[in-house]
Amino acid sequence: MKMNKVKGFTLIEVMVVVVILGILASIILPNVIGRTDDAKVAKAKQDILAIENALEMYRLDNGFYPSTDQGLQALVKKPDNDPKPTSWREGGYIKQLRKDPWGQNYQYLQPGTHGEMDIFTTGRPGKQKDEAMIGNWDVEEHK
Repeated sequence: MKMNKVKGFTLIEVMVVVVILGILASIILPNVIGRTDDAKVAKAKQDILAIENALEMYRLDNGFYPSTDQGLQALVKKPDNDPKPTSWREGGYIKQLRKDPWGQNYQYLQPGTHGEMDIFTTGRPGKQKDEAMIGNWDVEEHK
């Protein structure tokens, strides 16, 4: 009777590979995970900049920004309440209102506390209120 020699890895070889993979994961994962939040912040700032540009176009066409009550929806659908826009662009100023990267609606105040208007998100869960908020005043600083 012939005995076939079974070839494979020893327990020590498998353990060495697992330890090496664990070390690599502990070095790489924190860098990758930290970048997710950075990407969401960058996306929110880009969205806010796009909304701000649409609001500027609205103001150029109508002579004023939408009121806080009309909100950002005035960029998508012509407002029926005062102040009524006189030269609202057919088709709107943006196609749709998107949620911020954390799934919340962007907020709008006119007049704003930081300028003529404030566009912001209260996103970034797990942060203090001041750290969590991202607004057009942040985008202005980084232009």
